[in-house]
Amino acid sequence: MNEGLRAVRGMNDILPDEADRWEELEDSLRTLLRAYGYRNIRTPLLEHTGLFKRAIGEATDIVEKEMYSFEDALNGEHLTLRPEATASTVRAALEHSLLYNAPQRLYYIGPMFRHERPQKGRYRQFHQVGAEALGFPGPDVDAEMLLMCARLWQRLGIRDLKLELNSLGSAAERAAYRSSLVAYLASREQELDADSRRRMHSNPLRVLDSKNPHMQEIIAGAPRLIDTLGADSLAHFERLQELLREAGVPFQINPRLVRGLDYYNLTVFEWVSDQLGAQGTVCAGGRYDGLFEQLGGKPQPACGWAMGLERLLALLPAGDGVQGADVYVVSQGAAAERLAVGAAERLRDAGLRVIQHCGGGSFKSQLRRADASGAAVAVIIGEDEAGAGEAAVKPLRQARDQFRVALDRLGDAVVGLLNVPRREAGKQEEKA
Repeated sequence: MNEGLRAVRGMNDILPDEADRWEELEDSLRTLLRAYGYRNIRTPLLEHTGLFKRAIGEATDIVEKEMYSFEDALNGEHLTLRPEATASTVRAALEHSLLYNAPQRLYYIGPMFRHERPQKGRYRQFHQVGAEALGFPGPDVDAEMLLMCARLWQRLGIRDLKLELNSLGSAAERAAYRSSLVAYLASREQELDADSRRRMHSNPLRVLDSKNPHMQEIIAGAPRLIDTLGADSLAHFERLQELLREAGVPFQINPRLVRGLDYYNLTVFEWVSDQLGAQGTVCAGGRYDGLFEQLGGKPQPACGWAMGLERLLALLPAGDGVQGADVYVVSQGAAAERLAVGAAERLRDAGLRVIQHCGGGSFKSQLRRADASGAAVAVIIGEDEAGAGEAAVKPLRQARDQFRVALDRLGDAVVGLLNVPRREAGKQEEKA
């Protein structure tokens, strides 16, 4: 196939059968986030490149190697496809004074872009859901973030995720620790791999996150940031642990957990799985109290997380697939076709998902389409039914006989057969 007719490498089409699973997952996520009082925010895919350089840090892998950045040929602006959404959310909060009257609980769902080597669980266009609690200073909102995740795993039936916690302390504490870490790494510089030598002076904390097996003994011997924290940072971290224990959420302390973005302070965390190979982090986040000031605004406390939808989907039980419709309407003959249009609309008024057959064909071929659609019921209107003002109702997934019902009672009959609640026209049922 011509290259111009193929998707860009690492940017994948999501076809209808797969998209059904995505929509169900997104519906579950929205329901959960709303239950905790989080409201949706939608920011642009394109931002000024300087936003991410200031927020994420110029010495990070994302800014150095992974961003899709370009100069707008029309006006010379330097723009970037967003590699993450926390910086965009904070930029929007500053631009529109969202915290003027009260703190904000916000969430987003959408695509992000990073030029990485495509592999399972890591793509160049990937999708994240994220939650951001802006303006809340205490460890109670850190705990809320983690309880929200624990409830999601339970609701989705995802097992065996482990929660790892650490504290990065304040900016001043981290700066003091940085000096001792650089001194330690310099003492073993000849043993470091090329990537760690490069990072040793530009972003030394990222050396602790190295996945190179040959680096693990060196990392294990490095000084621990948590051992250098002051009283306030330790109190915040200890209170978070108390809240999690009281809520029955198990966790383990990982003193080498640093996260890859410069804006974090105090609490950082990851939910990890051993079922995804190298890409084992399912959800990650933490506190970023300095980011508002870093972007030129008034200092504000903040905490958030993000999780990759591709990785979540990979962990979900396969199930039986998503049913595309409740009812498939078939008809034959001019009078029957006219009645079928009205019948389909009345079924939709009852809150049902309805596919009306188009394109003609025999009853046999139409019923094959009905069965293949995944619908639970076929509604059949032929000449006999049209003459009597009735429709035949044929269960497709139950061992029940076909029956006829007057058209004005069709909606009630199908709703009763499917045992689904009747809803107002056009109103979508909120999934539990």
